[in-house]
Amino acid sequence: MDAASRAEELRRLVEHHTERYYLLDDPEISDAEFDALVRELRALEDAHPELRTEESPTQKVGGRASTAFAEVRHRTPMMSLDNAFSFDELVAWGKRMERYIGVGGESQTGSGHVDYVCELKIDGIACSLLYEGGRYVRGATRGNGVVGEDVTENVRTIPVIPERLDGDAPDVLEVRGEVYMPVSAFEELNQRQGEAGLRLFANPRNSGAGSLRQKDPKVTARRDLRFWAYQLGEGPRFRRHSETLDYLKAAGLPVNPEVRTVGSLEDVFAYCENWLKHRHDLDYEIDGVVVKVDDLAQREELGSTSKSPRWAIAYKFPPEEATTVLKDIMVSIGRTGKATPFAQLEPVKVSGSTVQLATLHNQDQVRVKDVRPGDTVTVRKAGDVIPEVVAPVLSKRPEGLPEWSFPSECPVCHGPLIRIDGESDTFCVNVDCPAQRDGRIIHFASRGAMDIEGLGEKRVSQLTTAGLLSDPGDIYSLTYEALMGLEGFADISARNLLDAIAASKTRPLPSLLVGLSIRHLGGRGAEVLAEAFGHLDRILEASEEEMAATSGVGHVIAKSVCEFFALDRNREVVDKLRAAGVNFAGVERSTLPPTLAGKSVVVTGTLESMSRDKAVEAVKARGGSSPGSVSKKTAYLVAGAEPGQAKVTKAEECGVAVIDEAAFLHLLETGEVP
Repeated sequence: MDAASRAEELRRLVEHHTERYYLLDDPEISDAEFDALVRELRALEDAHPELRTEESPTQKVGGRASTAFAEVRHRTPMMSLDNAFSFDELVAWGKRMERYIGVGGESQTGSGHVDYVCELKIDGIACSLLYEGGRYVRGATRGNGVVGEDVTENVRTIPVIPERLDGDAPDVLEVRGEVYMPVSAFEELNQRQGEAGLRLFANPRNSGAGSLRQKDPKVTARRDLRFWAYQLGEGPRFRRHSETLDYLKAAGLPVNPEVRTVGSLEDVFAYCENWLKHRHDLDYEIDGVVVKVDDLAQREELGSTSKSPRWAIAYKFPPEEATTVLKDIMVSIGRTGKATPFAQLEPVKVSGSTVQLATLHNQDQVRVKDVRPGDTVTVRKAGDVIPEVVAPVLSKRPEGLPEWSFPSECPVCHGPLIRIDGESDTFCVNVDCPAQRDGRIIHFASRGAMDIEGLGEKRVSQLTTAGLLSDPGDIYSLTYEALMGLEGFADISARNLLDAIAASKTRPLPSLLVGLSIRHLGGRGAEVLAEAFGHLDRILEASEEEMAATSGVGHVIAKSVCEFFALDRNREVVDKLRAAGVNFAGVERSTLPPTLAGKSVVVTGTLESMSRDKAVEAVKARGGSSPGSVSKKTAYLVAGAEPGQAKVTKAEECGVAVIDEAAFLHLLETGEVP
């Protein structure tokens, strides 16, 4: 295809996907795939300037306004930003700013130095708010940058947007920012949708956009939308952008607390790296960082193109969503017999890795999402989280594609699959199913349980196939001679595995309880039982009522533990473990003074005197608790080196004291900070 034909095709594709994204709130491709189309078109137009037209998508902002709403002509255009997709591109932009500002050693503003304001790029809907005499009078979407949609009454339902500004307000104030839906609100909305048997929303951005653009403001009011202000379109003049943000905050408008003003590109780099690492610590989605020149006089020097200001750029994080074809839906059987559907996909690059399999959670999720083999689907992988299928792209569904039905028999042992009344999960009820057997042994040896290095999925499968393992208790009967008879074992690997097995015998009782795969019993419940009863034998002898009376256990866990140990097959495993000398005793109660009784202490960052796990143990040994997150109930946040910025910010918002390592050590000894 020649350059002219490809450019025409790209313009058509970009226009099509722009309409689906901005106008219909129903995208067919991911943001990253859309960005790639735009970049290719821009590169073609740069190489062949004669192909560039005023109507090209590269010369326009956003999408056209919907005819369902009255039009609003913006007092000054709402421009979009150029993007950087790597740190190299971001630094190249910054160097251009500094070269231009520093021409001749001094700029028109009197200094060649550039300060930058770094802001989180909220994945929401750009919006303009108009205040007259301090009173809110109009809300509008960005639209095509010149004309947007009048969503005044819908915006009025957003609680964080004030009806009247604080302080002395000018005659006219236009505020620009981002409307968004918090992740927690999105999850609650989808839960309600699922319970009502309605189709789930794909992501917070699209559900937020759809909520803002409801014809009935009462629907918008039920959707828990929020707003961050980040710019003045019209109003008082300041010397710096950071001063503008301070003014907006003082006027009662919500300004994101993570905004930072920095003095070098190195600091910009550090800010971006930090939020790339901690993006999922937030209750709202971000897809990058916006970097702006702080000095407003310098901005005037730099000016703008027809589409974007030269003084700002959006650094886009690697994509976490992509679209691909769902080849088939299969079912896996876990250690408890739980049957979990999963998707086989055409390989696709998501969040830096190639994804071919993704979870579909359970039978109800498949039904509510209505995904079918042959669909084009959106796949999401957030950091280290297991990839999941988010939703089908209905506009690309082949005609007549049949619904998928959950199988009635186990794909491994061919026994029946049964759905328990009142639950969303389906189970293989054959406890001798090879998949369950292997799963129980793998879990027993996992890091969260007995931590037996070298006994992973492939090795367990080899050992069960060879008849050497039938349950976790058999692990301690493995011999050097038996291992040496298997493919892949040599002297060193056999001895290493046996050493790891021997070392696991001393693991604490909570690790053993977790490793036994008792339904409903997690790490915290195992710790409570081990501390309350002190020995596995006393847990075996305890009644359901005795266990349920233990604080932190309850009737569900107590019933499950009693039922587990009532089965002869599980008692046999316990006997094997006893004969092997596995530790059954719990940790002795702490004799340290309870200096932190009733206090919650959260630890973040790296401490010099102890690991984070040891710090948590030290808090608990003194009667305190140490959850993983900060709340209003937190007494102190201990911040070591490189702390989680989201935790620090949350502590500041909740009025929680942030202390350093020295103060923490003093706190452990005395119960007070110096």
